[in-house]
Amino acid sequence: MEKFWLASYPAGVPADIDPSRYGSLVQMIDEAFVKYADRNAYVCMGKYLSYGELDRMSRALGGWLQSLGLKKGARVAIMMPNVLQYPIAIAAILRAGYTAVNVNPLYTARELEHQLKDSGAEAIFVLENFACTLQKVVARTQVKHIVVASMGELLGTLKGAIVNMVVRHVKKLVPAWSLPNAITFSRALAQAEGTQLQAVTLTHDDVAFLQYTGGTTGVAKGAVLTHRNLVANVLQAEEWLNPALKSGKPIDQLVFVCALPLYHIFALTVCNMLGTREGALNLLIPNPRDIPGFVKELAKYKVNTFPAVNTLYNALLNNAEFAKLDFSGYRCCVGGGMAVQKSVADKWKKLTGCPIIEGYGLSETSPIASANPCTIDEYTGTIGLPLPATDIAILDDDGKPVPLGQPGEIAIRGPQVMAGYWQRPDETEKVMTPDGFFKTGDIGVMDARGYTKIVDRKKDMILVSGFNVYPNEVEGVVAQHPGVLECACVGVPDEHTGEAVKLFVVRKDKALTAEQLMAYCKEQFTGYKKPKYIEFRDELPKTNVGKILRRELRDEQKKPQEEKKAA
Repeated sequence: MEKFWLASYPAGVPADIDPSRYGSLVQMIDEAFVKYADRNAYVCMGKYLSYGELDRMSRALGGWLQSLGLKKGARVAIMMPNVLQYPIAIAAILRAGYTAVNVNPLYTARELEHQLKDSGAEAIFVLENFACTLQKVVARTQVKHIVVASMGELLGTLKGAIVNMVVRHVKKLVPAWSLPNAITFSRALAQAEGTQLQAVTLTHDDVAFLQYTGGTTGVAKGAVLTHRNLVANVLQAEEWLNPALKSGKPIDQLVFVCALPLYHIFALTVCNMLGTREGALNLLIPNPRDIPGFVKELAKYKVNTFPAVNTLYNALLNNAEFAKLDFSGYRCCVGGGMAVQKSVADKWKKLTGCPIIEGYGLSETSPIASANPCTIDEYTGTIGLPLPATDIAILDDDGKPVPLGQPGEIAIRGPQVMAGYWQRPDETEKVMTPDGFFKTGDIGVMDARGYTKIVDRKKDMILVSGFNVYPNEVEGVVAQHPGVLECACVGVPDEHTGEAVKLFVVRKDKALTAEQLMAYCKEQFTGYKKPKYIEFRDELPKTNVGKILRRELRDEQKKPQEEKKAA
């Protein structure tokens, strides 16, 4: 297909990348470990971990995993927040020739059991805070080897003891658990000192990660991400962000903020993998929801790269202490995971001087498929251009391209697109076209320059009297109201129009009334788009990444409840 969007590329960004430069993701990692051995790779709660230490510890731990008798390709799960053990475990699993299965540590027992069973994981690294969940289901899974980590384990003897005491006994964040065959992360490292990592031949087609997705819309499926997928997306991201990362005065070492959880594909690729390739220092934030604590950590470092979701940017903008920080080092702020709202992007640029570069992708695309050029100065309202070596098509319901400017389903083709869903050929067939495009389920419009604007998810679209209403549009406008902190809208049944728009709002100004907000909406929207109902909430349901869960809001509306109608 014609890549007419290349004419919109910034100077110096290539049209293509070559994943064959590296035989595997491990080869790329190994290169960085040697090249940056003397640099610090991660810092968490004031404790630094150098690339040399990461190299030594992950090599030993990989050898220890091999000594358990796991065969090449075995699935090993990781169920931890952003702590120092996480990057060690990732590197160990990959270097030993296994497949990493990232697990949300906040999963319920039911969700965890499904993922462990579906993946066939034989071993797991878990933070003790969540070991009680594993205890409930492990007997019904194939997991035979359990490594339990603690928050303070790698922080040094005294500091580690204090942190563990606070976590366990003061904050009581570690429910009682019993896993008789488990060993501690420290013990595994100690045992690993006597083992030797055996070389494993890996190819582009070997599976690096099973990245589970779809859990908020149905049964979670494992996106099969190969070594080629990850190598390609790291190289694509590097080329795309280079105009910002390499601009201006040279920096001795880039500092990445890793506040998004590493089990999420966005942080995994942009922070862990791209950060490693760049020899960056990653600032690990175990709990980004603690905004005051997060801001205190940010104040200690000269930050350069800040990937985040809209809700996190918004939360920081509403923290008075954050506004006092030094933003002079900011070179690249990447927004993904959900739509970046204009009100948030504008405020962020005004405060920090650095625009939010909105990108787009999914677990199935490793994740980045498109992004705005990092040379932009202001919010574009789009997800930007296809990355190097990436094709984006806008398809109708029959799978045929629509004319430019018309809405259709966004489809992606490129070396970062998954091999398929784990052991689900039927589900894979539903989303892959014969010519290799992955159908995202998102509705978008592409303009003549190659920029794509997300209209919405197919399933989120609200049908009011035959007219399509897209929640992203409604939410984006409502979010600009000075009295609104956060908002979400869903469709609810209506006897007259089929569906009606219901708006959920977290107020920034407690004096804001439904009548005032309805008057604002009446000015902004044509009649069928105007919310019929407004409900104020103290908070909105979100994933651990901070993405608002419209599904939960929709499900709530199916239950009898009092509802405030805004006349």
